[in-house]
Amino acid sequence: MNQKTICLLLLALLALPCFAGSKYESKISSLAGEKWWGGMVALGSKMPFEGDLRLFDLSAENLNNQNVPLLLSSEGRYIWSDKPFSFKVENGELRLYSDYEKMEPVLAGRTLRDAYMAAATKYFPPSGQLPDPLFFSMPQYNTWIELMYNQNQEDILKYADNVLENKFPVGVFMVDDNWQKYYGNFDFKPERFPDPKGMIDRLHRQGFKIMFWICPFVSPDSPEFRELQQKGYLIKKKGTNAAAIIPWWNGYSACYDLSNPAAAEHLKQQLRGMQEKYGVDGFKFDAGDIGHYNDPELEFYDKSATSVDMCQYWAKIGLDFPFNEYRAGWKMGGEALVQRLGDKDYSWKAVGLLVPDMIAAGLLGYAYACPDMIGGGQFGSFLGVDQTKLDQELIVRSCQVHALMPMMQFSVAPWRILDEKHLAICRDYAHLHEKMGTYILELAHHAAETGEPIIRHMEYVFPHQGFIDCKDQFMLGDKYLVAPVLTKEHARTVRLPKGVWLDDTGKKFKGPKTIEVTAPLERLPWFEKIK
Repeated sequence: MNQKTICLLLLALLALPCFAGSKYESKISSLAGEKWWGGMVALGSKMPFEGDLRLFDLSAENLNNQNVPLLLSSEGRYIWSDKPFSFKVENGELRLYSDYEKMEPVLAGRTLRDAYMAAATKYFPPSGQLPDPLFFSMPQYNTWIELMYNQNQEDILKYADNVLENKFPVGVFMVDDNWQKYYGNFDFKPERFPDPKGMIDRLHRQGFKIMFWICPFVSPDSPEFRELQQKGYLIKKKGTNAAAIIPWWNGYSACYDLSNPAAAEHLKQQLRGMQEKYGVDGFKFDAGDIGHYNDPELEFYDKSATSVDMCQYWAKIGLDFPFNEYRAGWKMGGEALVQRLGDKDYSWKAVGLLVPDMIAAGLLGYAYACPDMIGGGQFGSFLGVDQTKLDQELIVRSCQVHALMPMMQFSVAPWRILDEKHLAICRDYAHLHEKMGTYILELAHHAAETGEPIIRHMEYVFPHQGFIDCKDQFMLGDKYLVAPVLTKEHARTVRLPKGVWLDDTGKKFKGPKTIEVTAPLERLPWFEKIK
């Protein structure tokens, strides 16, 4: 567990309120065969909910990912609230707690798809816009695992050169945390970046688009801090004009108060200035987690704003930048924002979470999603790697899951940790993603017009056909069924719905049918619906 994860967990625990005082309580009795999804992307592996589920408060914790005040049922019902609520499952029954309203399900149809489309149309309609198309057709490369807090020009250029030398597709290049002089400043550390404009120009010539990590925090006792405090652009200590100092995983900092339109515009001007000065294409917007804003001693410009509203204000900044990425969010479904799954560790368990969590993201309105970093986003797992001891199969299978997702992102350099055999497989799947990019981009455009997810639960596409609890295969649109291998085994069971299916080897199957598939390491089983 890394420093960021520990900090977020502590913040969540500190922020947990007492729910006994909630003004409204709703008990939702399930219909025959009914199951529910929703609330938190990070609960994807527990969806559909069944049995018992502890109480989760959407205003207090986001589990390193997006929250949405939406619950969806397999029987065509949905529950929505404009405000955060708490929910749990007790003996298979939903229990909801709210300080704002009593909630009752709305019957929109008979299926999970009916419920989702009705809720999306009414409460988070698609904007008609999508992030830059390059996200969907080419891989992303993030420098976090390789460089951690030592972001520097020389090693960034080496990483990019290695992408080309190892014949991986050129795509979006993300420089992660600690490139800037300090938080709130948008110039490069001169000792690490002697020629940032030249570096970016070179990356552009190589075919990359360049994004840089940013956060809403501002280092105390800096010129920017003093300017922003004087203008009233920082979150304040309650009852004072002094900036609040907020704990987060990189220490203690002031924070932009983005509920103030002038502060939001000021920040966007700083980002646009960086684009004009250096040629930057966009930004990775991190650290917007709900727990950062839960301290009752904080005072916001918008006096009615709560923790979730502050998270949403941060997300709205990204709408001005087609190259963007978020990990934490609130009620931004249908918007042209890239949403990444929360940091996964290096484990087979984490590989198994990718499919249900990505399905959850889609069902909560976040079609433009990336399944974290291939192999996981915990840098400690890849320090001083001994190739002979590393589970290279895990990296390959993680890569295969990404290949037929809306986006795929490398961080740990596969050419550093893999032998030539396993590297070649990952290279092939990076090119498969590129090959499928046209279709994935079509689905992204469809999402921008209709709101439909790109990654879809089997129950969503084939309702009431026995797929309600299926968590290890998914639909890419309505055309492709993808059944990745998520364990050390070289075989798996695949459940085919009605229709005629053509697999990745050219073999036809007539469904409904359950088949046993041999899947050596080189193979990702997937099926095209041809009839």
